[in-house]
Amino acid sequence: MALAGVVTVAMAAALCLTGCANLGYYWQSASGHLGLMRAARPVGDWLEDARAPERLKARLALSQRIRSFAVSELQLPDNPSYRRYADLNRSAAVWNVVAAPEFSLTLKTWCFPVTGCVGYHGYFDEAQARAEARQLAADGLEASVYPVPAYSTLGWMNWAGGDPLLNTFINYPEGELARLIFHELAHQVLYVAGDTAFNESFATAVERVGGARWLATQADETARRDYAEYNGRRNQFRALTQATRRRLAAIYASQEPAPQLAAKKQAALDDFRRDYARLKESWGGDAARFRAYDRWVAEANNASFGAQAAYDDLVPGFEALFRREQGDWQRFYDAARQLADLPKEQRHTLLKEIR
Repeated sequence: MALAGVVTVAMAAALCLTGCANLGYYWQSASGHLGLMRAARPVGDWLEDARAPERLKARLALSQRIRSFAVSELQLPDNPSYRRYADLNRSAAVWNVVAAPEFSLTLKTWCFPVTGCVGYHGYFDEAQARAEARQLAADGLEASVYPVPAYSTLGWMNWAGGDPLLNTFINYPEGELARLIFHELAHQVLYVAGDTAFNESFATAVERVGGARWLATQADETARRDYAEYNGRRNQFRALTQATRRRLAAIYASQEPAPQLAAKKQAALDDFRRDYARLKESWGGDAARFRAYDRWVAEANNASFGAQAAYDDLVPGFEALFRREQGDWQRFYDAARQLADLPKEQRHTLLKEIR
């Protein structure tokens, strides 16, 4: 779940004058998003369509209960977003490209009008994303491509029907579907240009707290049990990647000669993959369920570890801020907006200090 940046690019394309560089990238972003919007139909139309599968209808009905809960219980925006559905006939909404140097977890950034600088480049076509990754690798960077099931237009496209539900996530476990919708709507509450870590950590905190509340008050025991298993694996994997990320950061901070850095880096990655193999064995069951994890681990590099940090590092601070505001959503949003008004370094420091 990510603010994929593709529609942020599409918005930038609308503002782009003839002097903008890389017009081809802007064009694929704008045309890709317009294609997605054209494919979307109101949920009510799908529910009345005799040709639509009953399972899809059930999931769409569930999504609308989640959408209403987002407004009534989490005070998230009440607007056209997630009231329509589109089948894209592909496995991801977009594919993000991230890149980092050989001995750093700091991501390369790309800058756009309106949204500022972000640590990813989004593509509606996977082949184009992988082509850019190869070019970045040829330039001496470590690059990674990962699928994104959903993205936010930050509310800019609500006049045109808003962000749609997609086939790329509609069949997620109930708790995960709720979390994704809450996450993307949170981006419409607060977005700070040029601060991916702040934006994604804020939205992740909203999805975690809101998702837990949905499961506790709206879901049945089967849904809670299924989600506990799903989320338990994710938390174990996240703990493993966080530990490896900290180890890599310490290695790079040592400023040893390149050969020593390279040897220690390889040892850390080897240990990571060995520990994942043990973890996966403990999960048991059908190995096919873990293919996404398998691919992430096989391709893991500085870029993928660096990208993951944006979704993790400031989340505890936002969760602590929610508790400090006594679980009042509007007070929490107002407090987050006050942080957003501060300089970037100061807001990050304050979030890390909140208990």
